[in-house]
Amino acid sequence: MTTTNSNSEGAPSIPPCVACASQIAPRRLARCRLRLAGRACEGCAFRLERKAERIRGVSRASASFIGGAMNVTYDEAALTEDDLVRKIQATGAPATRFDESAGVEADGGGWKEGRLEIALTAATLILMIAGWALSKAGAPAVLGVVAYGLAYLAGGYFGALASWRSLRHGTMNVDLLMVIAALGAAIVGAPFEGAMLLFLFSLSNVLQSHAIDRTRRAVQALMKRRPAQALCRRNGTTLMVPTEHLVVGDILIVRPGEAIPLDSVVVEGESTLDESMLTGESMPVTRGVGQSVLGGTVNQTGGLEVRVSRLAKDSTLARLVRLIEDAQSGKAKTQRFLERAEQVYAIGVLSLTFALVLVPWLLLDQPFDAVFYRAMTVMVVASPCALIISTPASILSAIGGAARRGILFKGGAHLERTAGIQVIAFDKTGTLTRGKPQLTDILVHDERFPFESCTNREALELLRIAAAIEAKSEHPLARAIVSAANDRRIPATDASAFQSTSGKGATATVEGRRIAIGSPAFFASVTVDPLGSAREQVDALQDEGKTCVLVGELQGDSRAARILGVIAVADVLRPGAADVIRLLKTNGIRRVAMLTGDHPRVAAAIAHAAGIDEVHAGLMPEDKVRIVRDLRNSGPVAMVGDGVNDAPALAAADIGIAMGAAGTDVAMETADVVLMGESLENIEVALEISRRARRVVTQNLTFALAVIVFMVFATLFGTVPMPVGVVAHEGSTVLVCLNGLRLLMPGPRARRR
Repeated sequence: MTTTNSNSEGAPSIPPCVACASQIAPRRLARCRLRLAGRACEGCAFRLERKAERIRGVSRASASFIGGAMNVTYDEAALTEDDLVRKIQATGAPATRFDESAGVEADGGGWKEGRLEIALTAATLILMIAGWALSKAGAPAVLGVVAYGLAYLAGGYFGALASWRSLRHGTMNVDLLMVIAALGAAIVGAPFEGAMLLFLFSLSNVLQSHAIDRTRRAVQALMKRRPAQALCRRNGTTLMVPTEHLVVGDILIVRPGEAIPLDSVVVEGESTLDESMLTGESMPVTRGVGQSVLGGTVNQTGGLEVRVSRLAKDSTLARLVRLIEDAQSGKAKTQRFLERAEQVYAIGVLSLTFALVLVPWLLLDQPFDAVFYRAMTVMVVASPCALIISTPASILSAIGGAARRGILFKGGAHLERTAGIQVIAFDKTGTLTRGKPQLTDILVHDERFPFESCTNREALELLRIAAAIEAKSEHPLARAIVSAANDRRIPATDASAFQSTSGKGATATVEGRRIAIGSPAFFASVTVDPLGSAREQVDALQDEGKTCVLVGELQGDSRAARILGVIAVADVLRPGAADVIRLLKTNGIRRVAMLTGDHPRVAAAIAHAAGIDEVHAGLMPEDKVRIVRDLRNSGPVAMVGDGVNDAPALAAADIGIAMGAAGTDVAMETADVVLMGESLENIEVALEISRRARRVVTQNLTFALAVIVFMVFATLFGTVPMPVGVVAHEGSTVLVCLNGLRLLMPGPRARRR
């Protein structure tokens, strides 16, 4: 069980009141996650939610037997964790504390229950065949009765348990209808048909469980990536320590080919890491001293020493798994509608069955056996099993499949809403752009050289001199210049007598020359040689949203300077950003906007390069919220941001999408969809997954409803035997599960990545 405070600090101070102190105490909302055991219909889960929400102090509950989890939001001022669990269990919910150390591993009870269900299904088949063979061989009738009786007990065991659990919660499920139909077949002298119904129904449930477990195993595979032990250096001694016993600050040794045990920071070494299992990015990334690495990612080439920065229960991997499991208990709007409708539908089917027995038998004087047999067949074919399972099976598969590609939908409702997005608003810094400045151009002798392809000797010499000075500065622009020099493997040069003017520039002596570097304002106090036609180049660079850094040699008493050249630095567009924007527009996105607090000229340059439709610049966080609400007039809006400064806008949008959120707490908590990687293509993949899920749900619902309608009419106006009705009913249920299971596989867009 996990508890997350959402309003435990910063609450207004309220003077106590003797008469009503308990009523005015500030609420401290927390979330409790429980595991649901056993098998029951989602209608039962819906009833459990309502019962939990009637507990004093509980504000919201969400439960799913298919997802195997129950999430409860409650007030810590009114309830303790122990009280909450005890009161929820008192409602009849088969809920237990969630074991953090076990992650999402299947519990032993669930595993044993699955094995027992398979064994009972096989026993039902054997006993059913034995009963049929005995009746055909002319054996004593009692032997056939015993064989069929045992078949009914084996095949109906789990159905009867689920029916009893549903009735205790005041609901009626498909299991109850199947048990009644099987007993009805035995009453009219068709025990073989009843046994076949129970066998196929049990077999269908086994196949459904297998299909759903596929989605759970996709998540469980994430936790298995984390090593059980780590090579740890403590007090000068190296020893193997269980991962759960590591503490923050421990130094770990990670050899090539090994997985990083926990979220850490590199303290020695450099290597490439495979982060695909968390971020979905296929290309390895390079990590060196001072950079963060994520638990579960695989060290590929070099040896590393890392310092643990998060405990096992707080690691990115553990939080990701928790969010996935929480998402599996979050339900789509369609699923909740079907859960509410299931009870009405089941009562309607049972009422129709009684009418089909009583009216023809009592009023039309038809033979009871034939009337009762037909009514039982109608009950079977009209049961909504395929309808009810079609949506959750598809939603869970889509959530699990997306998680394997580094895309986390935090619930079925968010997955469903994402499919309808028509407008996308992007943050600029760190979302459309890399989020840190990079050197883009070098200007010498009035000639401009793009840095990526620059081979000019004088331009690279200018970079060498500039990097010598900027190596002593911590300014972001300085780091960009030094990084560019390192990328070109330009030899480092020493600089002495370094002096810095905050926010403007710096001076230093390089190889006997006094060099100044900084903004145009930095050179305002000295006489500068005219830039000549370079002035136009500088203006052009600034119009493109780039920051120009002048490099000059100071003359005489440092009151005059000769400009050696200009270096342009900018927060550049992410690779492929323009292609992604174009693809989004091609695939149904009507408007693409950019919201940024940056200067309008910089924003306009980035928007033009990316192909953005409209730009809103110079914004405060509250301005972004207002614009997002205005954009909703054009259709459902998705806001894409980094999850920190954009948190209010993410919350205001129909769907908030946090990009590059691996290890970012605020992003994971705020957004509806979390993209663990930093590739903009993940946005298009997320849209594709949600739209595929919507199509599959529609296919499943249409197919299931068509089978029910056709079989009901065929049974009422024809002569459909019960075995055929059973095969049609159970076959449609299995088919919709298998169709939903396709969502575990990547779609066309994801396969091309």
